[in-house]
Amino acid sequence: MPEPSAADRQPVPPPAMAARISKEDINLLPLGSWEGPVVVVQRVDGLRPALARLTGADLLGFDTETRPAFRKGQSFPPSLLQLATADEVFLFQLNRVGLPGALLRLLGDPAVVKAGVGLDFDLKSLQDLRPFQPRGFVDLARVARQKGIRNNGLRGLAAAVCGIRISKSARTTNWANDLLTPQQIRYAATDAWIGRELFLRLDSLPDRPRD
Repeated sequence: MPEPSAADRQPVPPPAMAARISKEDINLLPLGSWEGPVVVVQRVDGLRPALARLTGADLLGFDTETRPAFRKGQSFPPSLLQLATADEVFLFQLNRVGLPGALLRLLGDPAVVKAGVGLDFDLKSLQDLRPFQPRGFVDLARVARQKGIRNNGLRGLAAAVCGIRISKSARTTNWANDLLTPQQIRYAATDAWIGRELFLRLDSLPDRPRD
């Protein structure tokens, strides 16, 4: 019997306790993105109102974006810090507003869960900008493994847990630009939003039974 074409195949439903979802099956899933309000903080006088709206949240989606390096030995500091509440996503342009004390206190607050993927690199990059002690961070890839899910990147976890495909088309754009494009804003907001959504969904799944 011939193999079904891509057009005939159906998207794989998100599993409760699943094996890895392949790239081919991820590409069959519907595209998902954050469609709510996004606040881009690009001026120092925008920090206080943004942080005031983050105060009181007990769970935030977290991510950073860095200008890509295309030459050996070249590297750049993080350009963007994203934090998502249930209702809004905040994008802090670090090359314009820095890492103020109030923002560092939020990143060091153990009572506020900050959920994301690839946290070691993100946090080390932020600490290189200004030393602080990160607390309250949850690596979603580690949580997913405890639930029996073998995808570990943000795109794979979004597919396995939420049943959606998130775009990575803006990943290698220049995040150090003073003015972000609408595509960059949506991309960055989606990465933070999906981190929060993944935490909530993974938290509701049972741990994988130990052998």
